Order: sequence, then C-alpha cells, then structure tokens
Amino acid sequence: MLLIPDFDMIGGVLLNRTVCLAFGSVLTALATAVMFLTGVIPVGTYALSGLAGLTQMIAVMELGSGWAWAVYAASSLLASLLAADKEAVLCYVLIFGCYPIVKSIVERRTKRGSALVLKLLFFNAAAVAEFFLAMYLLHVPQNSYNIFGVNLPWLFLALGNAVFLLYDYAASLLAMQYWRKFHPTVSKWLHSR
Repeated sequence: MLLIPDFDMIGGVLLNRTVCLAFGSVLTALATAVMFLTGVIPVGTYALSGLAGLTQMIAVMELGSGWAWAVYAASSLLASLLAADKEAVLCYVLIFGCYPIVKSIVERRTKRGSALVLKLLFFNAAAVAEFFLAMYLLHVPQNSYNIFGVNLPWLFLALGNAVFLLYDYAASLLAMQYWRKFHPTVSKWLHSR
C-alpha cells in the first residue's frame, strides 16, 4: 500500500495537506461566489472577474502554484456551471483566473522589463482569444464593439492594455499589503499540525 504523507513542502516549510485543502476550498468558494455575482450585477463582467482572480493571488502566496492551479481549475469549473454571465466566465477562465499564477511565475523567473513584456503578451493573447470565443461560442453580436457605428475592437484592446497595467499594479500593491497584514496569521494556521 502506498502511503501519501500528510504534509506538503512549500518553500522549505511543511504545510498540513488537510488545512491546505480546506483553505483552497474556501478560496474556490469565494471566487465562485464573486463570479456568481456577475449574474446579479450585469455591469460587473470585467470588474468582478478581476476581483475573483485575486483569490488566486492568495492561493499562490499561501499554498504555492500547484495548489493555486487546483483552486483555479475548481473555481473555473464551478463558475462555468453557476455564473449567469458567460462572458464574465470566459474573462475569468482565460485572463483573470490564471493571471495571478502566471504573474508570480513570470516575475520570479525573469527580469522586470522582460516580465512586463511577457505579461502584456499573455494579456493580449488571452484577450484576443476571449474576443473570438465570445463572438463565435457565446454569439456576442459584433455590433456590441461599435461606437457611433464604427467597429473598434482594436481600440477596446488598447484600452484593455491600459486597464490591465493598472490591474497588474494594483494586484502587486494588494499582494504586498496582504503579505504584511494577513500572511503571518494565515501562515500560522496553515502550518498547524
């Protein structure tokens, strides 16, 4: 019989798997609840998707990227089943849900200038994929990208890049504040035996 140890090693520190599973489940439920709100608050398609994605930031910091991918997968599946706004679900699955994990990997492994370029490449590829999937899979009408009768999806992409850079900066600031104020308490709980 193969015995699986009860502890994971993250950053040289033992983490109790049961506590990690419970914490990851709470983060999954929180992301799913925020995504569910996209059906209640229709103008929150992008803002609520971005907010739900911040739970992945906490998962990365506290549990590591392996657990964060599991939280992302579970919350993406639950959001696709429970959220009424399917375009918001697409934004979450393709951009905001996985971005905090990608951000941590890119920032850890590359220099600052290269990291910014890679993050923008990720966003643009995901945003273009989301645009085409929304049009062809969700049947979002092409005239929803019109301003005064002119089709301007490239303008929306340029504005999206500016907003994405603000989101990236805000996520970094939030991560620093979380690390200072909440990490010591959460870390004690996660490392309990």
